[in-house]
Amino acid sequence: MVLKKITYSLFFVCIFTLFTSCKEDTYNTSRVDAELVPIDRSIKEDSSITAFIAPYKASVDKEMDSVLAYAPTSISKNDTRYNTALGNMMADAVFEMANPVFKARAGYPFNAVILNHGGIRAPLNKGNVTTGSAYELMPFENEVVVVELSGFQMKELFQYLAKGKAHPISNLQVILNEDGSLKKGTIQGHEIIDNETYFVATSDYLQKGGDNMTFLSKPVSLLTLDYKIRNVLIDYFKKYDTIAPVRDDRFIKE
Repeated sequence: MVLKKITYSLFFVCIFTLFTSCKEDTYNTSRVDAELVPIDRSIKEDSSITAFIAPYKASVDKEMDSVLAYAPTSISKNDTRYNTALGNMMADAVFEMANPVFKARAGYPFNAVILNHGGIRAPLNKGNVTTGSAYELMPFENEVVVVELSGFQMKELFQYLAKGKAHPISNLQVILNEDGSLKKGTIQGHEIIDNETYFVATSDYLQKGGDNMTFLSKPVSLLTLDYKIRNVLIDYFKKYDTIAPVRDDRFIKE
């Protein structure tokens, strides 16, 4: 009997505690203390942490420093206004390396490539081209996607390119009037037909309207290749022992 009374007592204590603990308590902040802790060389290195990460760092450094190709000259996205060798190389790399992937899935190749000037995050310096070079050029996780665009959307694309930024393009040509306005735009040497559709490779960032490329955001169709642009560059560098792109006639100003 005593055990039964104790059991009942504990039961009621638990029930009381449960209900009272569910009541909302109101707390008011009386003071907030903050302290700025600068992260600089004055902070002493923790030898145990350094020792722990050392083998991982060595492995990453070995991978990043692996030589894939050679660049005879340094090139930058700011070398010229309308057309840069570096931008041409990146767009051509996507066209060449990603097209077989798309063709294997769709049964036909895509027609052209457009990337963005701001997506190039570093120059390609003279000397050894390494895996790290690809990460410097494209540190983001952007992937290649292929959009099917109407003729009207393609015309929007050319009007966008005519604004004077050296966006990387491949298999597209932009011809500008003397005043910088668009005179003509072609894809693989052909003028745009309104009721046709065209397949253009780009990045998933731009397809979602990045850099105000809204003409890419509502395509007729969309196919994601699961192929990072950084990996495109790595594969491209592995394929060619010398990386020496040039400026050409993708942008012409009369």
